[in-house]
Amino acid sequence: MTNLFPYTFAHPQYFWLLLALPLLVYWFYYKRKTFYPTFNIPQHGGVLSQPGSLKVKLLSALPALKILAFVFLVTALARPQSALSEKEISTQGIDIVLSLDISGSMLAKDFEPDRLEAAKKVAINFIKDRPNDRIGLVVFSGESFTQCPITIDHQVLLNLFKDIHSGMVEDGTAIGMGLATAVARLKESKSKTKVIILMTDGVNNMGYIDPYTSIQIAKTFGVRVYTIGIGKNGNAPYPVKDQNGKTFYQSFPVQIDEPLLRKIAQETGGSYFRATNNSSLKNIYDNIDKLEKSKIKISNYHRRSEHFHVFAFLALCCLLAEFILSKTYLKTILS
Repeated sequence: MTNLFPYTFAHPQYFWLLLALPLLVYWFYYKRKTFYPTFNIPQHGGVLSQPGSLKVKLLSALPALKILAFVFLVTALARPQSALSEKEISTQGIDIVLSLDISGSMLAKDFEPDRLEAAKKVAINFIKDRPNDRIGLVVFSGESFTQCPITIDHQVLLNLFKDIHSGMVEDGTAIGMGLATAVARLKESKSKTKVIILMTDGVNNMGYIDPYTSIQIAKTFGVRVYTIGIGKNGNAPYPVKDQNGKTFYQSFPVQIDEPLLRKIAQETGGSYFRATNNSSLKNIYDNIDKLEKSKIKISNYHRRSEHFHVFAFLALCCLLAEFILSKTYLKTILS
């Protein structure tokens, strides 16, 4: 099919008829004298010195209407069409809940500026890179609560994410509660893929649901859990308050229950990662992003609209105009 902006043509071969245009011009203009013979008038009294009237000028333009009609008719025979392309994108997103430890130890300075802010930064970038997924947020310390239910409105989620800070709930590390609350946010999900990313820097020491019970709950609802232990190897500067309430930093051993985090991941079909600095934490989220890709299906549709009737109508208008003018305003003796 031949393309000619703004139309395509179903039968472009009819344009070969336009090669007859020079013959038509010759026929209508150079053979005109055959149909409308002229006669000479002796120049006397300035008769011929007067300019031609409007009728005389329009009379010579009458053949142009027939030529235009021919061009429009050929174009109509070629069947001009306008093509409208549409792209339909259907996505099968993933429901994800981020479960984040916000205990006091997350303010340790082995990350820049500290563990909690480093975790928030990479999580925010992770959210921005997954526009097709519903994502929610659970935070835990001595207990847990839902900061944001799973939502596709990521701007709301990001705004709530920025408000997270240590001390929002009683201090401690309730890993079992953090996992159980995240599973509760996903149990009604209709998505085929349900994922939790759980991050902590400590050992479970609080909460009325133990981590092993939470593992069974996650398996029951088909939730895959990726666990992240955040904290450098060895000692790290932790925040400590003196008797006057002033905060200072003291070096303590980093204690992360890695066997538990590995078990949570293995039992639910996920993976365990250890983040020891900012760059490794970013790489972990990049790896999870690659492991959990949303399915996107793109379908292309093409619709064509016929426009031959427009050119056929123009051809008819030209012929009617030529006929009416030649029989009325531009009528001649031989008409």
